[in-house]
Amino acid sequence: MERNNFLPMRRLRNIGNTRGMIEDRWEWKKHPVIVIDFNGITMDTPENLYASLGNSLDEIGKQYGVKLEKQLLKEKFKELILMLRRETGEDVVILIDEYDKPIIEHIGRGKERLKIAKANRDILKGFYGVIKEADVANVIRFVLLTGVTKFSKVSIFSELNNLADITMDGRYCTMLGVTGEEVKKYFDDHINSVAAAQEISRENVLGKLKSYYNGYRFSEENKKVYNPFSILRCFSERKFKNYWFETGTPTFLVNLIKENNYYMPDIEKLELVEDDFSTYDIENLKIEALLFQTGYITIKGIDEPLYILGYPNDEVKISFTGVLFESFSALNSRERTKGIKAARALMDGRIEEFIEGIKGIYSEIAYSLHPKNKQQKENYYHTIFYLTLSMSGIDVRNEVLTSTGRIDLAIEFADRIYIMEFKCNQSSKDAIEQIKEKKYYERYLHTGKEINLIGINFSTKKRNIDNWEVKKV
Repeated sequence: MERNNFLPMRRLRNIGNTRGMIEDRWEWKKHPVIVIDFNGITMDTPENLYASLGNSLDEIGKQYGVKLEKQLLKEKFKELILMLRRETGEDVVILIDEYDKPIIEHIGRGKERLKIAKANRDILKGFYGVIKEADVANVIRFVLLTGVTKFSKVSIFSELNNLADITMDGRYCTMLGVTGEEVKKYFDDHINSVAAAQEISRENVLGKLKSYYNGYRFSEENKKVYNPFSILRCFSERKFKNYWFETGTPTFLVNLIKENNYYMPDIEKLELVEDDFSTYDIENLKIEALLFQTGYITIKGIDEPLYILGYPNDEVKISFTGVLFESFSALNSRERTKGIKAARALMDGRIEEFIEGIKGIYSEIAYSLHPKNKQQKENYYHTIFYLTLSMSGIDVRNEVLTSTGRIDLAIEFADRIYIMEFKCNQSSKDAIEQIKEKKYYERYLHTGKEINLIGINFSTKKRNIDNWEVKKV
């Protein structure tokens, strides 16, 4: 299943005091509404998509006492819109949810499924194009399309090029979430309830809510919002859990990441320009754009013309890297538990136990999953290492910039810091010497924490860690 963008859920107070004022300012009219939810449309083949969409239009017509006569899909859609306008005397509202599902349902699943995605796209092109036809456009009051991806107008909306894309429009940047001010203003009782259940202070609850569920930013406006689905579930169950991932696994995105041998540690340091946020076509999908559009990364800062992106919060990072770990390694939840135990050993300073735990994970990965290309193999080892730590909730910093170079991996705990350098088919000694020569540790000397330098060498022949060593500064 692909993930749907979360929807706004807000509590309103004192409605009785404002209702009269609102009614005085606005004239409330009932409009005929065409709702097309692609979750209920069959789309396994282009033929079934065409037929299922037509059946859906027929059912909508029946709800309004309208019998459609046209057989072709475009003509049937146009007929429904015009007849609803004629029968009700009011302009028509069109709401389309998951407009792109017939396409992304087949992406990342091989060449044959890609053909289906392209054929479905062509059907949708003509279908959505009906909305722009002059006689139809004149009787439409409002149109809203929502979906996971942001396909360019050229690829899917070539016949409907008058859309207003609000994905990154600052005027709507808080529309699809709950702001920090709203959390404090409207959920005071719930915050206190969670504090009592968890036996922690109100301030700690607010801190954990922020680290778990906040951090989504959709525009240049420096305003962040909470995921409303997760925060409401947290208030209901009075527990901090990764609720959003219970709604579905991002299969198509995981498949694309694997197909493209995408180097996942790069997510920690993504920098894009504005044009990078659009997915131009099925044949030219951008992993970074999809990660942003589906909510797995968000805007962390802007240094014009660059957008700096990263995981929005702990819920997304821990859950997503966990899903990717299982997908990249094909290991089950038991091996995932081993990875968490290894990460905890690192947190406690038991470095040898940590390394042995990581080696145990590599030894369980099937030979067929290892890439054949040397560079891809090295990236694969690094990716598994990174995912193992990240899914455990550890704040992993990849390729940290210093004045003399880049640290492969840096991890900072309350009392200690680890600086890691990776080598492939060389030696751990070379890795340690590079850290010392580049003086990567200098940026952390002011912390007063224990600093550990760890050199790790991978062997493509053994498909595992070959040797390692640790030095204290």
